[in-house]
Amino acid sequence: MASIELRQVKKTFGALDVIKGIDLDIKHGEFCVFVGPSGCGKSTLLRMISGLEELTGGDIVIGGDVVNAVPAADRGLAMVFQSYALYPHMTVRENLSFGLENIGTPKKDIVEKVSQVAKMLQIDQLLERRPKDLSGGQRQRVAIGRAVVREPRVFLFDEPLSNLDAELRVDMRGEISSLHRRLGNTMIYVTHDQVEAMTMADKIAVLRAGKLEQFGVPLDLYNGPANLFVAGFIGSPKMNFFAGEVVADGQPSLKIATGELIPLPQSGFSYAPGQQVTLGIRPNHVQPTPDGALTMSVRTAEQLGGESYLYGSLGDGNHVTLHLSGQTATSAGEVIRMSVPLQHIHLFDTTSGLTLKQD
Repeated sequence: MASIELRQVKKTFGALDVIKGIDLDIKHGEFCVFVGPSGCGKSTLLRMISGLEELTGGDIVIGGDVVNAVPAADRGLAMVFQSYALYPHMTVRENLSFGLENIGTPKKDIVEKVSQVAKMLQIDQLLERRPKDLSGGQRQRVAIGRAVVREPRVFLFDEPLSNLDAELRVDMRGEISSLHRRLGNTMIYVTHDQVEAMTMADKIAVLRAGKLEQFGVPLDLYNGPANLFVAGFIGSPKMNFFAGEVVADGQPSLKIATGELIPLPQSGFSYAPGQQVTLGIRPNHVQPTPDGALTMSVRTAEQLGGESYLYGSLGDGNHVTLHLSGQTATSAGEVIRMSVPLQHIHLFDTTSGLTLKQD
């Protein structure tokens, strides 16, 4: 069983704390994505799991065994890098075979494994070519194939699609997801792209400044963010936020800087009059309505045919995004009113950033 458990894992470089005590439990066969902004520590954490980076504190447990002192080559892991890291003087066949030859795999088994993996990844027609004769997507398939032939317990991917164009990235993330379904291995995938995280992961670990902000199923993070950071990071376009003070004069409301009042849900959240609260709502949930609580000046209107985006700001300069299905007659320069449906509201304490949602 290739489960992975992190117990208070820490990493410092001199006086700099890069990983600040992370606990994480990845079940056997899960596809787990580490996501977060640049510098959050996700690649460092992956390198610590792989054995390429030493721990400062804590334990890494793979398949029930603490592997802190186990060399990278003996952990049963395979890593796929952003840079492909192929040997330019070798053919595709030789690149796929090299790792197996180094561990003394019989030649007959090497030929069989390379053939199977090449067919699986649809690179069997490329076996006699060298990396310089391949496209970016083909090189990435070879890099993944080199990991697959080793039959590792765990696959580690460090931003493997960053060098590909947008269309090819979409294709390749679908192929990696399909590969996971076929093989059933535990996989950990590092990316800064939350769309990749949402579309590929069984579980997402959201990291910020060396800390784990939230860990869970993608839609659980989307529908129930634990704090303002996760709410703003997961989801594209990002969530709209309105900060203000709770007032209770009949219907509880949030009074924002413009003086406008946004009605608040009377159940499901814990808040009190006078409390500083930040309301969040996703762009696809904001609704243009003639009697809406908020007034927005439209700065840009994007018509994509099947959907539309309106970008604008409130009277205090707070930016707002609306995502509408279909087409819209609204154009730049117009002033519209909009409502915030109670059932789609997220509430956070402005000071701590934590959700006010009740369990």
